[in-house]
Amino acid sequence: MDFALFNFFNNFASRSPIGDLTVVFLAQYFPYLIVLAFVMWACFKKSTWKENIYLMLTGTAAGLVARFVVGEGIRIFYHRPRPFLTHDVIKLISETSWSFPSGHTLFFFALSTSVYLYNKKWGWAFFVASLIMAFARVVAGVHYPTDILGGIILGVGVGVGIHYLVGWIYKKWLSSR
Repeated sequence: MDFALFNFFNNFASRSPIGDLTVVFLAQYFPYLIVLAFVMWACFKKSTWKENIYLMLTGTAAGLVARFVVGEGIRIFYHRPRPFLTHDVIKLISETSWSFPSGHTLFFFALSTSVYLYNKKWGWAFFVASLIMAFARVVAGVHYPTDILGGIILGVGVGVGIHYLVGWIYKKWLSSR
């Protein structure tokens, strides 16, 4: 079923040059815009500098822990090849690491969760942007849908955990000053 769902999304690739450019943009370059939007939002919103620092810490820590601790930790033990390595599929971009879980999805859903736990409205916007980027990576041929689903679940879990951990550490630090 995973491969059938992958084929459904991947068959949208190579239908038009503009469509392919859009998918490549969403899969490879749109993540940079999401990070830029997060930095701009966290740094320049109208609140105290302490809240801005807290948001930068939680979002950055959540994304990095999800991607490089959880994601790479799983990839040490579980080696799932990318779809284009095991099947004859359309590949619009190239990746060299293992497929599960999606590192991009891990990072951006952890980041989005941090934003959501602070501000629901902005959090939903970040979730939608992250979901668009994640499914563009399926269309581009570098992830199976379960890679994305795993990244979403793990990313949200890490985002919640880091949010509360950083909040607890940050409050301890503020109370000691």
